[in-house]
Amino acid sequence: MRPTRLPRLFRCLCTALLLTGTLQAVPALAQAKVVQTPYKNPKALVDIFLDDPRKMSSALYWVRSLVNPLTEAPYSMFAEDMSIIVLIHGTEIVTLAKKNEERYQEVVQRMRYYAEMGVKFKVCGLAMKDYGYSSDDLYDFVEVTPSAITELMHWQNQGYALIPAIVQDKKFSIEQIR
Repeated sequence: MRPTRLPRLFRCLCTALLLTGTLQAVPALAQAKVVQTPYKNPKALVDIFLDDPRKMSSALYWVRSLVNPLTEAPYSMFAEDMSIIVLIHGTEIVTLAKKNEERYQEVVQRMRYYAEMGVKFKVCGLAMKDYGYSSDDLYDFVEVTPSAITELMHWQNQGYALIPAIVQDKKFSIEQIR
C-alpha cells in the first residue's frame, strides 16, 4: 500500500513545529560584559625570580599590566595613588648591573620608565653578593634590601598583594591557538 500525501505533509509540519519551538528555546548568544572594578590605592609586590635573565623583558609585562590600566582612563591614577614594588632576586639581577647595560638596554629603559612613574625596584642583597655585585654596580633607581625572603614577608604583612611574575617558555603564537 502506498502512503498518502496527508501523513507525509503532517510529518513535515510536525517537524517544522518542533524545530521552531526548539530554536525559540535557545537563548540568543550575548557578548561579554565589560566591568570597571573600582580600584582604590592599590598596593602590589611583584616577585621576580627567573631562571634566565633574557626572560626579564617578559616579566616586565606584569608591571605593565599593573601600571598601564591604573594610569589610563577611567582610573587615571597618579604615582601617589598606588604603591608598586618589584622585588628582584634571580638571574635577572644581571640586567641591573651597569656593566651589562649594552646587553640589557631595552629592559633597563623600561625599568627606568616605570621607576620614574613611582614603581620601586628592589634587589635582594644576598643574591646581589652571590653574583659578586655591590650597590655601586647597580643603577641609581634600584634599592638593595637585606633579603628577598624577608622583604616578601614584610610587604605582605603591610597588606601588599603578592604577584609572582611567572614567565614560561612560549610554545605557540597567539595566531596558532586563537
